[in-house]
Amino acid sequence: MMPDHSLTRFGLIRHACTEWNLAKRIQGTHDTPITPEGKKQAQRWGRLLKSFGWTRILSSDTGRALKTAELLSATLCIPIQPEPRLQEQDWGLWTGKTVAQIRQESPRLLAEQEAGGWGFHPPGGEVLETVWQRSRQALLEAVEKWPGTQILVITHEGVIRSLVYRFNSRKRLLNKPYRLLPWHLHLLIHERRELHLEEINALKLD
Repeated sequence: MMPDHSLTRFGLIRHACTEWNLAKRIQGTHDTPITPEGKKQAQRWGRLLKSFGWTRILSSDTGRALKTAELLSATLCIPIQPEPRLQEQDWGLWTGKTVAQIRQESPRLLAEQEAGGWGFHPPGGEVLETVWQRSRQALLEAVEKWPGTQILVITHEGVIRSLVYRFNSRKRLLNKPYRLLPWHLHLLIHERRELHLEEINALKLD
């Protein structure tokens, strides 16, 4: 893909696999290490992504995202900019649980939260709307700093879902069919002063 200097492009990918990912436990703002296979994942991704002409990596400042960014940077030879606003949604009291556990322990509360769409708010955690607002602002400020460039964004599933679905005019998220395929690159562009969804599942990474 050749760079188009009339726009800024963002490539969104989730961090590589962690120990809690394997256990299907919700991490939120908690951190667990990248697995040995996760490290190999990130190295493979670097080779696949090299042809896109990325100019820098914008990464969530959580350990699992930064480790993924470091492994990618080693292949892509581009700088990393940590960005705390790209952290995963804080899941509060549900952190560390699986969705199956929550559904068993608090079925009514989970159903109410799922029905709330952008108002989804784990007990003691963060409202999903806030995740979208802070991550969107982080990308808009990146456009101001590095206009007309190709920026690879290493972040989390919840952040990617909020950005992609919001710019796709999707009103509800959690109780609808899941459209984002795992371990794929998704593309946003900034053009004419707005962020737009360019392509979901643009490249299979694994």
